[in-house]
Amino acid sequence: MAKTPSPTAAGAAAPADALKDDLRFEDALEELERLVEQMEAGQLPLDQLLQRYQRGTELLALCRQRLEAVEAQVKVLEDGQLKPWAGA
Repeated sequence: MAKTPSPTAAGAAAPADALKDDLRFEDALEELERLVEQMEAGQLPLDQLLQRYQRGTELLALCRQRLEAVEAQVKVLEDGQLKPWAGA
């Protein structure tokens, strides 16, 4: 059974920087997907919809931040030199 994401205290949204450092990218993405499913179902009261939207924006920012950090670390060996990866 999938775990239900817990809303932030009193419905207040924390900034992405305040999200747990130990929250893995995969866990954040999974929670984001669950939030989207709940929102798309159209069965939530407006206040809960807003809370999930705010949490979703936090998770999206976290995922983007983590992806950008990984992209910055990806290197390609070229002519004996490590160079930043330009993408494919």
